Amino acid sequence: MLLRRWMWIAWPAFLAAGVMEMLVFAVVDPLEMQWLSAYGEVSRLGVCTVAFFLFWAIIMMASAMTSLLALSPQELNARERRVPSL
Repeated sequence: MLLRRWMWIAWPAFLAAGVMEMLVFAVVDPLEMQWLSAYGEVSRLGVCTVAFFLFWAIIMMASAMTSLLALSPQELNARERRVPSL
């Protein structure tokens, strides 16, 4: 069940990150970003790749928070009982 829940979070976040990537880089040229000059020579593909994974991580965190908030109190309490205490 946990794997299924993670897929409910990861797959829509992946699709949303792809759309976000297209929208952002349709307006912004990655090579014209001035703050990237501090890291040396960065290719367009490198900037797009890093941006995609950042978008994906941020959207996954938002989706995970939504999934957590959607749980009922009984589901949360049942999970706490299953976790062994240290």
